[in-house]
Amino acid sequence: MVNINVDEIQRDPLKYLRQVEAGETLVIVRFNQPIAELRPIASNQQLRPFGLCAGEFTVPDDFDSPWQGDLLNAFEGK
Repeated sequence: MVNINVDEIQRDPLKYLRQVEAGETLVIVRFNQPIAELRPIASNQQLRPFGLCAGEFTVPDDFDSPWQGDLLNAFEGK
């Protein structure tokens, strides 16, 4: 962790952003008091693979058929 004065970071913010991109954590201080921490975002989150649940369930043949009876009446407020 590196302490950076507010004035230093205002002079050359890209320099410090490059350090953060490289994995460095910076603590921004004002009057020797820490006010913020600038650190890289953890990007170890992997995307779920496509078809992860393939074969786990089946969609019924009447999935998109019009509703009838009590269910339709309930949605129409009857």
